[in-house]
Amino acid sequence: MSNHDSGHEATTDVALRDTTGPDRFEDPGHPEHHPRLGDNDPKANKKAERQVVFLFTISILGTLAFIVAYFAFPPGTSPETMRRSNITLGLSMAFALLGIGTAAVHWAKALMNDHEKSEERHAQRSTDETREAAVEVLKEGAADSAIGRRGVLKVSMIGALALFPLSIVLPLIGNIGEDWDVSKFKRTMWRKGLKLTTDPDGRPIKASDVTIGSVFHVIPEGLHEKPHPLDEKAKSVVLLVRLAPEDLKEAPDREGWSYNGIVAYSKICTHVGCPVALYEQQTHHLLCPCHQSTFDVADGAKVVFGPAKRPLPQLPITVDDEGYLVAQSDFHEPIGPSFWERLK
Repeated sequence: MSNHDSGHEATTDVALRDTTGPDRFEDPGHPEHHPRLGDNDPKANKKAERQVVFLFTISILGTLAFIVAYFAFPPGTSPETMRRSNITLGLSMAFALLGIGTAAVHWAKALMNDHEKSEERHAQRSTDETREAAVEVLKEGAADSAIGRRGVLKVSMIGALALFPLSIVLPLIGNIGEDWDVSKFKRTMWRKGLKLTTDPDGRPIKASDVTIGSVFHVIPEGLHEKPHPLDEKAKSVVLLVRLAPEDLKEAPDREGWSYNGIVAYSKICTHVGCPVALYEQQTHHLLCPCHQSTFDVADGAKVVFGPAKRPLPQLPITVDDEGYLVAQSDFHEPIGPSFWERLK
């Protein structure tokens, strides 16, 4: 017999064996159940209960620490106070959440029934009898957790779950430094005749000082004299760029918003509000370092790449009698990312 014939017969035998296999495998059933230490030892069971209570207590203390930190360490306006507030609030909330989560997991693994169960698959809509049976199963689960007989456990759980929402609600209802007037995002410091000045020293900028390809980080004149200069700066910062006039594409409704190729756009990214500040002179592209949204400065700061959905708002500018760059008006649209009352 040739090697070819032998290989053909072997292939046929394999095919025959494959077709004679069983259609279904026998259900092996559940693996052998191994009781936990707490199932047979009341002391171990009580110890597990105390551990769950301890974890819920950690959550309660974490929530109380959050409340104290919220009032004791307000964010303020300096980087140091903001960092201190974020760290204390973040750590306390972490303990509040971690306590509840680990307590729930440990309760289920150490105290509740751990016998494996299986059910036959059934139609999606259960019968009334099945639904009544489901209610009984829920009651059985409540009885299995022994929540009715474990008073301390129940009190600690209820205390942790009842107090934790305060860490979410408190910042919403507190009036310390809170301002929910979203209309303020629709306007900034800029107004007609206000000079463009360099950030951070506040030096007025002459049009003659801006050469083609140069970039200026700009703030409004008099920003540092405002009661809350950082709040105003967060809305009013501008990036000033000069292009060759022939490279600039101006929409009909924006004619006259630039001056001899000098354009000014908001530095606040329209995606999530990061500062847009990386300018590429050859392509006229402006990049946001956070999520790589890219805007075309030569064409109305339109989005050419990335998650941002809208162009950067443009600040209309001109020059005054002394040759200094000044604003023609405020932005004609809200700056920054979307919010719930925004029309554009």
